[in-house]
Amino acid sequence: MHRHVYERGFIESTASQLVEPGPKPALVVAAVAARRPSGAGYLPVKWKFALAMSAGIGWAALSVLVAQTWIGQLSAVAGAPLAWLVIMGIAILPGFMNAFLVSSLLLDRRPAVRDTGPALPGITILVAAYNEAENIASTIDSIARQRYPGPLQVIVINDGSTDATAAVLASIEHPWLQVVTLEKNAGKSNALNIGLGMTRCRLTVTVDADSYLYRDALRHLVGRYLSDPPTTKAVAGAVLVRNSRKNLVTRIQEWDYFHGIAAIKRLQSLYQGTLVAQGAFSLYETATLRELGGWADTVGEDIVLTWAILERGHRVGFAENACVFTNAPESWGQFIKQRQRWSRGLIEAFKAHWRLLFKPRLTTVFIWWNLFFPYMDLMYTLAFIPGLLLAMFGIYWIAGPMTLLVLPLAFLVNYIMYGIQSRMFTEQGLKVRRNVHGFFFYSLLYSLVLQPACVIGYAQEILNRAKSWGTK
Repeated sequence: MHRHVYERGFIESTASQLVEPGPKPALVVAAVAARRPSGAGYLPVKWKFALAMSAGIGWAALSVLVAQTWIGQLSAVAGAPLAWLVIMGIAILPGFMNAFLVSSLLLDRRPAVRDTGPALPGITILVAAYNEAENIASTIDSIARQRYPGPLQVIVINDGSTDATAAVLASIEHPWLQVVTLEKNAGKSNALNIGLGMTRCRLTVTVDADSYLYRDALRHLVGRYLSDPPTTKAVAGAVLVRNSRKNLVTRIQEWDYFHGIAAIKRLQSLYQGTLVAQGAFSLYETATLRELGGWADTVGEDIVLTWAILERGHRVGFAENACVFTNAPESWGQFIKQRQRWSRGLIEAFKAHWRLLFKPRLTTVFIWWNLFFPYMDLMYTLAFIPGLLLAMFGIYWIAGPMTLLVLPLAFLVNYIMYGIQSRMFTEQGLKVRRNVHGFFFYSLLYSLVLQPACVIGYAQEILNRAKSWGTK
């Protein structure tokens, strides 16, 4: 990825400007209401949802009709119940989701960010660091380069690091920087909650200790918060891969972050509820954080917190142009541990906030969507992968010519996502670099590692295996 380096600016940090938590000013609410489109050219979100859902159901119904021969052949071998269970999990449900995604992305029109003026509200940035001696200075430098036009407080919590993190932090001097050093490592949630107790600003932003904030990322993140409906209590930033040139593993993940993760967040925010305000770069109202008791002591502290916000009836937004570059796992072992942790976080979220399954709002469909992920991952791992092996010997019970029918839709999904993300990159002065090998393996082989790793993560959480910081 191409990055622009710009001149360091001065960030004002005046105690008198640090505001207490509170609702969005009436001026902001009025501005949001005033800019909402009206008239014949505007398609309400509920209509977009209905159209996308119709497309998804239509695709699923067509898939069932086309797959009758496939279902019959597999039923003759494994029985009808198992045949339906397998084919629903590896073809029909994924097809429905992809059709819904394509339709929604085609209907999506990102709401404009209003002119926020020369000054913005004060923010506190929390950075939980554990053995980040190689990255923490760069992360803080990227914050200093933001030139954020408002009061800034940055709290780095050194969570019992055993490397030179403390020494690096001691060498950095900024008037807005505070460093808290904990004697023993107690986990990311504990570190963030200690920082929350010291927060003085109305808005709190979390940033991972190995991340680099791109140009105007803070301004874009806060601007989206101010421009979104007043029920918005958190906004997720756009996370991209920083170390994408390292090896094939990071090259593949570059496409996952650039395509898959960003597209899902766009989709969820269109229907008024992003499901994960990720810890790598997200904004929260400080009052809401304190009302919820901060971050729970879980493996997936960010998804559990986000679902707690949604369960209270609040909205979570997404700022697609608030970009942060973060280090992705550099080996398959690290990647598998990361996705196991993410999968455990999903189960933790369901344990704590299962009531969201019955909330009458548009985003409820995505809660159910996530409920089906363990089932689909299990079918992919236990049925489709063995089916691929059987197909190599001419046995097409599971994988065969019928499975090729999903490829056109998959290519369409990737084409649309690439176009949307490329436009955002151009607007931000970024360049999409050539990464053909990474895209090839991302498209065809990524799931062979990803979904079995997720299945292991689900099992670990269900069996209550020990938890740790792990891989972010």
